[in-house]
Amino acid sequence: MNWPSTPDEAVALQLEMAPLVDPNPPAGWQPRTAAGLDVAYDGDKLCAAVVVVDLTSLETVDQAVVPGVTDFPYVPGLFAFRELPALMSALERLTTSPDVLICDGQGVAHPRRFGLASHLGVVTGLPSIGVAKTPMGRYDPPGPDRGDWTELRDGDDVVGRALRTQKDVKPLFVSIGHRIDLDTACARVLDLAPKYRQPETTRRADQLCRQALVLDR
Repeated sequence: MNWPSTPDEAVALQLEMAPLVDPNPPAGWQPRTAAGLDVAYDGDKLCAAVVVVDLTSLETVDQAVVPGVTDFPYVPGLFAFRELPALMSALERLTTSPDVLICDGQGVAHPRRFGLASHLGVVTGLPSIGVAKTPMGRYDPPGPDRGDWTELRDGDDVVGRALRTQKDVKPLFVSIGHRIDLDTACARVLDLAPKYRQPETTRRADQLCRQALVLDR
């Protein structure tokens, strides 16, 4: 694939690839491991991290971190073009193959319905989930209890959910990335967030890439 070098080329690629998103899990899919992906920045320098956890025990079973540099501009809606090359390199360094990807960003909750989680899912063929800290769209606050949710909408489309992962804590914004449905995506996020707002996958990937970035200075 020729990687876009301009925002116009990136938008065109998103529009071309968005119809490839599949909102259905693979037949008989029973995920055992989940990989969290995150990127830390220091100017144009970055470190991409992937941490794989066991979905039952939540123990870390594999991880990889890759330093890099991005020359793609910072444009809202096009973060994948800054982060995806390094994240793909980190995934390739794993010694295990995760069953689902948990991305610190959007899936179909995106102006062109093709955020980072969808892009990673389509490119790798793996089920993927977008778990964002900020919404792309409008929503009503969910109830105060863990597991409460409301629809996240963009225009007339339901693009995800505002999901309360801990009682009286700000919700996260969950959207499908690829090869998963929204009910399953929210259930897996809750499985991965027994104590904190963020899933353990995201928490550990965030810690790993930040530590690596400090050491790389």
